[in-house]
Amino acid sequence: MSENLFQRRRFLLSAAAGTAALALPSLTPAFAASPSGPAPVLPVRQVSTDLLDIGYHEAGPENGRPVILLHGFPYDIHSYVDVAPMLAAQGYRVIVPYLRGHGSTRFLDAATPRSGQQAAIGADVLALMDALHIPEAVLAGYDWGGRAACVVAALKPSRCVGLVSVNSYLIQDIAKAGAPLPASVEWGLWYQYYFQTERGRAGLQANRRDIARILWKNNSPTWHFDDATFERSAKAFDHPDYVDIVIHSYRHRLGLAAGYPEYEAAEKKLAALPAITVPAITLDGMADGVIPATDGRSSAARFTGPRSHRQIPGVGHNLPQEAPKEFADAVAELARNGKWRS
Repeated sequence: MSENLFQRRRFLLSAAAGTAALALPSLTPAFAASPSGPAPVLPVRQVSTDLLDIGYHEAGPENGRPVILLHGFPYDIHSYVDVAPMLAAQGYRVIVPYLRGHGSTRFLDAATPRSGQQAAIGADVLALMDALHIPEAVLAGYDWGGRAACVVAALKPSRCVGLVSVNSYLIQDIAKAGAPLPASVEWGLWYQYYFQTERGRAGLQANRRDIARILWKNNSPTWHFDDATFERSAKAFDHPDYVDIVIHSYRHRLGLAAGYPEYEAAEKKLAALPAITVPAITLDGMADGVIPATDGRSSAARFTGPRSHRQIPGVGHNLPQEAPKEFADAVAELARNGKWRS
């Protein structure tokens, strides 16, 4: 893996301010104010893998135990704007990458397929770890990011000290994708079906911000975010590959688009719905507008290692941004108690 770190200097967030950062030439201004309000902006570094130039936020001491925080769709790294400094203040090395198709993460080769399938986003996490010389980490995420974390935990448990996953086991059972869910759940998945059509692709291309805002409101009905908070994340959706990757993701998961050959071996393993053996904490927001909260028993068979399931009252789908302390506490618990080999 090639590395394109402009400077490998330590980057710290102070516990008192929770937002102070060392100024690096390769970073955007630390917590710069949004033009529409005082929404802090996370500074970003870049590192290259074989396929991607990945944009990521880093906080905490470089020699701290690494934790990798993964965002969902349609969100970005600012889901962790409060979680990251909490963990950095405890001495953890916090890495928050933009997923493919978001923010400053870019493909190195214009000919690389713009895949959004689950094996691809899982592979990206492993490639990022290799590029940053991180042999193992606590992985945490929700939505797409939670799925990527589950993929790594299931297929490469030696790289995952612990897993925090919102909505439990997120590896897709594509073989059963055609089976209907309860009507009360199906109505909230309108965008997934919309994206199966060329009208939906054109709609996402033309209205990516409007669609994202509607999903934010529906996904988290109790979360009262302001315009500045939304716009800070919405900039990540201006990515030139955003539409292609999102459309492929939602078509592949419903079995209506083929995967790419480079991910075929991993997808075959994922089709067996492999168990997650690493220590895990699963979280459910009780006001989640996408996936109804459960007591965790329905997915218990998928977690064969130690697991704690927790329900968070009054919180929707973007759990780390809506309940940052609860999310950070779960990550820190696994990092503190993990069996680190490196």
